[in-house]
Order: sequence, then structure tokens, then C-alpha cells
Amino acid sequence: MSRTVARARRDTIGDALGRSVVRNPEKDAVVFGERRWSYAELDAGANRVANALLERGLGKGDRVAAYGMNSDAYVLLWLGCARAGLIHVPVNFALAGDELLYILDQSGARALFHDPALGGNVDAVRGRTEASIHGTLLDGDGFDVLGVARGGGDATEPGVELAGEDAAQILYTSGTTAAPKGAVLSHRACLAHYTSCIEALEFRHEDRALHSLPLYHSAQMHVFLMPALLLGSTNFVVGKPDPELCCGLVEDEGIGSMFAPPTVWISLLRHPAFDARDLSSLRSIYYGASIMPVPVLRELRERLPSPRFYNCYGQSEIGPLATALRPDEITEERLASVGRPVLNVETRVVDPEMNDVPVGEHGEIVHRSPQLLSGYWEKPEETEEAFRGGWFHSGDLGYLDEEGYLYVVDRVKDVINTGGITVSGREVEDVLYGHEAVSEVAVVALPDEKWIEAVTAVVAPKAGVEPDDALAEGLKAHAGRSLAPFKVPKHVFFVEDLPRNTAGKILKRELRSRFAGEVSRISAGPSEP
Repeated sequence: MSRTVARARRDTIGDALGRSVVRNPEKDAVVFGERRWSYAELDAGANRVANALLERGLGKGDRVAAYGMNSDAYVLLWLGCARAGLIHVPVNFALAGDELLYILDQSGARALFHDPALGGNVDAVRGRTEASIHGTLLDGDGFDVLGVARGGGDATEPGVELAGEDAAQILYTSGTTAAPKGAVLSHRACLAHYTSCIEALEFRHEDRALHSLPLYHSAQMHVFLMPALLLGSTNFVVGKPDPELCCGLVEDEGIGSMFAPPTVWISLLRHPAFDARDLSSLRSIYYGASIMPVPVLRELRERLPSPRFYNCYGQSEIGPLATALRPDEITEERLASVGRPVLNVETRVVDPEMNDVPVGEHGEIVHRSPQLLSGYWEKPEETEEAFRGGWFHSGDLGYLDEEGYLYVVDRVKDVINTGGITVSGREVEDVLYGHEAVSEVAVVALPDEKWIEAVTAVVAPKAGVEPDDALAEGLKAHAGRSLAPFKVPKHVFFVEDLPRNTAGKILKRELRSRFAGEVSRISAGPSEP
């Protein structure tokens, strides 16, 4: 194929954005605070950033780390990297020290752009990393992404030769159970994923969408922001999912759609602004990133009866959207389902020998899809293990019903083995959420001499509720009315808030570490006088 034919047929993230720009040049694309970027302005800004990066000596395939909170500059750096053929490496802004250094070193990042507020963390590792090109995302000195995007630099598209299989991003897993692995996502994989999202989640050109979860995380960036930009929607980006800010924007800007994980929806439900503000413009509500407790979903649907609800399930390695439960598929019996595979995904539930398990039986969820990662960055053994048998192994335990709807039971690593019987922590959590005193709950396995692992509930009570022994016994009794005795928590601990990462996922490893000693003390009984 000649170069001219290849260029005419090329389909990369930058090309897809360009088609949207042609259709919607003057329409607002991204709004961040007082700054509004039309599609034409966003396109020119991304090209300026791309050309400035190339002028600094970066070349196709070099890795560029982005270390900051949500902003228009964060979006511009990502789009600039995609246009320049550079590989974008989003870094969780909560990381510092050795955790930050690990991402920079493992990815081999040559450049690092950060928020000025994180400058101290950057200075602490600057001499220990090979990233030689430094700059800020916004409001900084030197190479400042926002300043470059708004300046008078070269706004023409860079002449970099790109193909669909070229890497666009190294997306690191959250590392809630082990050291993060870098999932390499190609332009082709991302575009296949965006097509699936648009079809499954019924996005529309006229949408006005709120993006409040971290853009370093795959869900907010790749399930919601990027598909919306390719459609020509207007996108409101905020720094964090603050309930007062989000509810105010919904009312003031006529926001029609919003995504959040269960922990954020819970915080919104418990905040006075949820009732004080007019949220009637909301047309579509999306939830995912972790399992939504059925009682919380019921409450959300009761208090917001008008919007259409969508359950999104997947993981970073597949874009991340793998399945979706759409509003017309939601019934009382399917409230706990994550739906069926999206357009470009094939899903099975298998036993350890890769045989399909019978309907209703538990097995590991596996996928085939053009959305999948190309592999884990510089981890060939982990890549082969994840793709064993020609399918990608999710690490999630689930089952299918007779109509092909998928139900996620738990992470394989989070299933509790108590007395030789396996228990899903998620099932216990759903029951405990039905207690009037519970705001949030996480169920974990803790070591136990008698039971091997003890089913343990860590509960954040609602405001005004006294966390005492009587409440703990009441929660156990409540669980016992719905669950078999071996599933009832052996221990109940109380906290003000559950620990979570910046994407809203509860960090069960921290709970296991924190309360393991407490269980050991209880098991040992009182000390001798």
C-alpha cells in the first residue's frame, strides 16, 4: 500500500477527533471553570501541544507521563500526545515517592508534566528518574501545556506517520492487590471501544455531560469523555466529584448525563445538595467501576425517577467497557446484573480448564475483543498468562442467567473461604446495605484459626448513628435473616469512612491490613491477669 493511500485510509484517535471538529467547529467541546474550548479551538490547541512536544526532541513511541488532576490542560496533553504519536502515561495524582517513581521507571517515560501543586512530589524523584523533559499542565513556568495550547505556536497537524496498531496509551491498573501493570492500548483498540460505548450507552450529539471522576482512570476518559468528543457533545470537566459542585452544575448548566462509581453516588445521595438542587435535566445516569449495591441502586432510582440508568462493567485492559445493562433491560430480577457484552466484545464464563460453566454456576469471566490491550508493557509472562487459552482472563468471578445476562459475584481474589466454604463478600454487602443504619459497608476475609478466613464487615454508619456493640449484634442478626449462618459476619468493625482510591474504589487490602490484628486479639481472648 502506498503512503498516500495509507494516509487517506488512516484511522487514529487524532483522525477521529478531526472528523468531529469538521462537523462541530464552533460548538463548545470542553468547559473547565471559566474556560470554554470550541471544537476548533480544542483541535488547534492539541496540535500546538503536539508540535511543541516534538520540538523538544520527543519522537514517535516515546512515553509522556501526565501527573495531575482533571483540567482542560490534562485533556489537551492527551490529545496532543495522540496527534504526535507519543504514548500517553496517566499517573494517579495520589501517588508519590516510590509509587510515582515505579510508574515513571517501568514505563520508561522521557517526559513528565504535572500540576504545580504536585511539584514537591516531582522534585523528590527528579534525580532518580530518566524523564529528562519536565513541564507543568497549567499555571506553571517553562513548558506549560495550557500556555502552549493557548499560545501562537504551530497549530497545523504534525506530519507523523501513524497506524491503528500504534500504542496510544499505557494505562496502569489500580494496583489494589499487587504492583500495577501497564496495559498498552492502541489507537485501533480505543476506537473500537469508543464505538461500543456510543452504541451501548446511547450517547447523543446534543448531550451535555459532566465529567467529575479522575481522567487518569480509564472509565471517565475512555467510556465517557472521548466517545462524547467524537460525537460532538459538550463536556463539563471538574476537578473532583464534589457533591455541592456537581449538583450545582447539573442545575446551572442543564447537565443531561453523569457517570460515577457507587461510592460517589452514595456520597451524593447523603449530601443536602442532592435534594436542594434541581436535577431534573439529568437524562442518563451511569454507574460502574465497582459493584453497585442493589439497595443503593433502588434508593437512587426512587429519588431520581426520571433519568435512564445504565450499569457499566469492565476493566482497564478492555477499554474498559465490556458489558452494559441498559434501561430497557432493567427489571427487578436483573438489578444486580451488569448486562450483556457490548458491540465489540465476546464474553464467556469458564472453569479452570476453559470449559463453559452451566447457567447459574460460578466461573471466571473471560473476553475476546478488538478493544483489548496489546499486552502489558514489558511484562511478556504476565501478558501470556492473561491471554491463556486465547481469551483474556478478567480475574472476576461471575455467572450467566438463561438469557445471557452476566452477574459479577466478586473478584476471584476477594472470595472468602470460611470453613472450607466459599462466600462472596458482595452478597453479604448487599444484605447489610438493607439495614437502616448503614451508609457504606465492605466485607473482607480476615485470617482465623478456626474458620481459615472469617467473614468480616467494616461499616461506616449513617450520620447520627452510634457505632456500638448493640449495633454490631443488630447487623449480624439482620444478616442472619437473609443469609445462611456461615455467610453471617463473624466480626463487625466501624469506621467513619471507608478507604478508597481516587477513582472511588474501596481499598479492601487496607481494611484487611488494618483489622487483621483486631481479629487475632479477639480470637486470643483476654490476657491472663
